[in-house]
Amino acid sequence: MSSKILKEEKNIVTLEITVSQDEFEKAVNKAYLKVKNNINVQGFRKGKAPRHIIEKKYGKGIFYDDALDFAIQEAYPVAVKELELDIIDSPKINIEKFEDGEEIVFTAEVEVMPEVELPEYKGVEVVKTEIKVTDEDVERELKSVQDKNARIVEVADRPVQEGDFLTIDYAGFVGEDQFEGGTAENQTLEIGSNSFIPGFEDQLIGKTKGEEVTVNVTFPKEYHSEDLKGKDAVFNVKIHEIKAKELPEMDDEFAKDVSEFDTLEELKADTRKVLEQKAADQVKISNDNNVITKIVNDTVLEVPEVLIQREIEHLGRNYEQQFRQQGLNSKEYDELINNFVNQYKEGAREQADFNVKAELVLEAIIKKEEVAISDEEFKEEVNKIAESYNVEEDKLEGFKESLMESSKSYIEETLQKRKVIDMLVENAVFVDAPETIETIETTVSPETVDVVESEETEEPEDK
Repeated sequence: MSSKILKEEKNIVTLEITVSQDEFEKAVNKAYLKVKNNINVQGFRKGKAPRHIIEKKYGKGIFYDDALDFAIQEAYPVAVKELELDIIDSPKINIEKFEDGEEIVFTAEVEVMPEVELPEYKGVEVVKTEIKVTDEDVERELKSVQDKNARIVEVADRPVQEGDFLTIDYAGFVGEDQFEGGTAENQTLEIGSNSFIPGFEDQLIGKTKGEEVTVNVTFPKEYHSEDLKGKDAVFNVKIHEIKAKELPEMDDEFAKDVSEFDTLEELKADTRKVLEQKAADQVKISNDNNVITKIVNDTVLEVPEVLIQREIEHLGRNYEQQFRQQGLNSKEYDELINNFVNQYKEGAREQADFNVKAELVLEAIIKKEEVAISDEEFKEEVNKIAESYNVEEDKLEGFKESLMESSKSYIEETLQKRKVIDMLVENAVFVDAPETIETIETTVSPETVDVVESEETEEPEDK
């Protein structure tokens, strides 16, 4: 077998591969062994007829289709390896020469990874992220803890207010017809949670215990039920019970109840410390992302369409998994999830393009910088992963060994990316934002700060 590159255009490479007659003869015999059990020849038991007898009866070409498949399947990967091509899609095969008794020549047009022309990636200039924890942030976090420790008590001397918890019966009608899924008894509803149809909760404010209320709403045009989209509806609601949150006093006793601290001041100091650590983590993530984004945007690179589509599918699967983890499994919710995922995929192209480009840029820098991972670094990472799974002590060593074997490449690539990102950030030049930008100092919000790790810290496939 021999191979050569006939043509290269952008990321499309055309190979010419020649299979010798001896190699094709082996492929023909392999095809005979594959199909002989399906061929009947008079005078022989099924599957026992010799190859030359079958060829005499049906013609030599009876095995050629399968033989060509075998020859191509064996020759193509060898050619790719010999020519050191980084293939990203299935080839388009075309038989150029195929005559009995002669060598076979076929071409394979295939898409390969693009060459990445890296910009100057050391010393890039980016605006630094600043997040300051304020007294208001600390108070907001403490109020959140206070709210979680509130008692729910029954209210009998006032009407419904925002934040109350109601126990209600309701029945929903479109016109004169009661619709499926629109009826419930002793349903708990938090006023202001927006868990019901828009406008439903607002119409219960000011009502009293025992009161029967007629609630008029319009279903959203994007509602998951086709029969109810955009329809006007009436709900007959009866209020059985009104409850409200009773917040504990925020004092030293409160601190003792909700923490290991004896005073409120100690709790406030610890809360600030926790928020400042979250802010520092968020700043690091933001700075990392800003540096990578700058370098990726400075890189001239046309991402192959096949890689973009794969990433869109990957993002869609992750998005769907978030829904599935909520435990929704009815047919109606399955349809709803599929609709959301499909809509997400339609708008995910820009993100997918950037993700793939960033991956290619990081891989190119790793290669150029010859980033290596030591045995110590590898073992330390394996230990961290093992700890995160809380494996039982007697199974820990076996788990680590399995992890080192099954996920070795993944772990090494993850560590290489971390090293490169750290190097890029260390060499970056961080500047203050222009004074005209109002968000020079960003206040941390305990409810929204979420330390999201970079893409390279995903869990290994094999657990």
